[in-house]
Amino acid sequence: MPKIIVNANRSKGTINKNIYGQFAEHLGRCIYGGLYVGENSDIPNVNGLRTDVVQALKAMGVPVLRWPGGCFADTYHWQDGIGPRESRKKIVNTNWGGVTEDNAFGTHEFMELCRQLGCEAYFSGNVGSGTVQEFSDWVEYCNMDGVSPMAEQRRKNGQEHAWNVKYWGIGNEAWGCGGNMEPEFYANLARQYATYLRNYSSEDKIYKIASGANVADYHWTKTVMEKAGRFIDAVSLHYYTLPRASWQNKGSATAFDTAEYYTTLHKTLKMEELVENHSRILKQYDPEGRVGLAVDEWGTWYDVEPGTNPGFLYQQNAMRDALVAAINLNIFNNHCDTVVMANIAQMVNVLQAMVLTEGPKMLLTPTYHVFALYRGHQNAKQLESYAETRLLGTGETAVPDLHVSASAQPGGSVLVTVANLSDAEPAPLECILAGLGGKKRKVTGRVLTAATNACNTFAAPAQVAPRALAGITQTAEGFTATLPPCSVTAFTVTV
Repeated sequence: MPKIIVNANRSKGTINKNIYGQFAEHLGRCIYGGLYVGENSDIPNVNGLRTDVVQALKAMGVPVLRWPGGCFADTYHWQDGIGPRESRKKIVNTNWGGVTEDNAFGTHEFMELCRQLGCEAYFSGNVGSGTVQEFSDWVEYCNMDGVSPMAEQRRKNGQEHAWNVKYWGIGNEAWGCGGNMEPEFYANLARQYATYLRNYSSEDKIYKIASGANVADYHWTKTVMEKAGRFIDAVSLHYYTLPRASWQNKGSATAFDTAEYYTTLHKTLKMEELVENHSRILKQYDPEGRVGLAVDEWGTWYDVEPGTNPGFLYQQNAMRDALVAAINLNIFNNHCDTVVMANIAQMVNVLQAMVLTEGPKMLLTPTYHVFALYRGHQNAKQLESYAETRLLGTGETAVPDLHVSASAQPGGSVLVTVANLSDAEPAPLECILAGLGGKKRKVTGRVLTAATNACNTFAAPAQVAPRALAGITQTAEGFTATLPPCSVTAFTVTV
């Protein structure tokens, strides 16, 4: 019987809760219709924000939310989205679908969303088409609690006290849609912008995240760290899982064969190599580990659903996506010494979403359920874990059958999350819990499992949902269990 070993005597540190972060861009129906419907909508809302969606996301435990982009961020001018709604500028979203929007959702509405979710805000600032003054003014508007021009403007718009927004991204994808910059040019810009992103409180210092590499562009990371490392707190990394090599033919979210299923998982596992290599560069230029890695865009990217706007990036979400999420989250957990944040793309109705909506209807995706199963890892102590595995699939796209991470809460409970990547075979396993002492413990499990292409639809919104895992047997060293094929399981071990 294959073994999973969890070693409570070894840890890389605390799993930053922000690894479970989300991303909401002005793209398709993520904001308008997904999160925000306006106060006058027939859909139940609080201050214009959909009650059903907010409640679901709050229950999942969102720690931090990135906004307003994405590529949209580097065409967004924040002052267009404040003040009386009737006087706000209408803009054309030139990045995503060419649609016109009225800026009804801006800084105040986003901060209200964060308040309702109980999460922190992460603003992505405009470096591509904006100015240093514009970005600096935005920080002052959000964070200055004393007397200043921007603070007075905020008060006139209804917000008396500063929000003290901590996380600020210095541009987005500066190598691409954020300006097509070369790394040396961007690194100098990052130094300049970082200089003028001021702290307005000695107790609430802001956290500056540089626009980082596209996939394996290690030269970008080296250059940013060498030239701008002492001015920033983290460097971002973007990596999407595409089943096929072509951006013009990425594959379907639900119509795929076994070979493409394993290819997708194999490409997802590349995240470990990327995290390790970029982390080595960070450590090379910052041996003390002050600068972290923020994987602030990740997830699956398929062809849009037939009949939908190609610029809206609306795709279904199947059990295959749940395994992609589990693999990535396990990787981030196991590299918590460098990964300080991650933001899946995106929260609602776009790419690998948590929630899909259709008018007043809403459903939770398999990916949502993985985030809910993994919630106990947030701010927990990472524990070393190892799985005895065998390879599935064939050739260069073979993948291990098991993928695991583990953590411990201060009270002593342990969470072990395991993905069985096999599309057809159950996985009997023995989990050995080392270093936990001889106390008698209780083990329970919840599992998410279904066919690889199974998904929730508005006609059948609960086809893929977690359930209790039966057949767990405690042993002197831990427990045994059998994982269903294509499954994600969270084992909770309590005293």
